[in-house]
Amino acid sequence: MSEVSAASFTEAHNHDHAPQSSASSDDAADQMVLITPGAAAKVNEIRDAEAIEPNMALRLRVVGGGCAGFSYDLYFDEPAEVDRSLTIAGVKVIVDEMSLMYLAGTEIDYVEGLQGAGFKFNNPNVKSTCGCGSSFSV
Repeated sequence: MSEVSAASFTEAHNHDHAPQSSASSDDAADQMVLITPGAAAKVNEIRDAEAIEPNMALRLRVVGGGCAGFSYDLYFDEPAEVDRSLTIAGVKVIVDEMSLMYLAGTEIDYVEGLQGAGFKFNNPNVKSTCGCGSSFSV
C-alpha cells in the first residue's frame, strides 16, 4: 500500500454550497463522492511520480480517531471484495460501504496556499470539526 504522502488532508464544512459534479460516470454511486479536476490531476501526478501499479486504486476511508471522532484516510491500495469500485474524474477509486455512508456528497479538492498544500474534503454531513481541522463528527 502506498500513502498519498505528498499532501496534507483538511476538512471543510459548508451547508450553503452544493459540490459541482466532476464524476465521469452516469452511475448514481459515482455521484456520491466528487473529485475536482485539480485533485484528480494531483492524484495522477502522485501515481506517476511514485510509479503506482495499474491495479492499485485510490482508497478513500473514514476511520475512527482524532479529537472530533473521525478522520479521513487516503492512499493507494488494491481493491478488496467488499469494496465499491468507482471511477471519478478519471481516477480509479475504492471505498468500503461504511466509509461511503460518511462520504456521501463529499467533494475532494486539492488546494495550495500560503499555509501549505493538500487535499480538502468538503463534506456536507459534518456537524463539527476539531480545532486543527484534521478530524470531524457527524
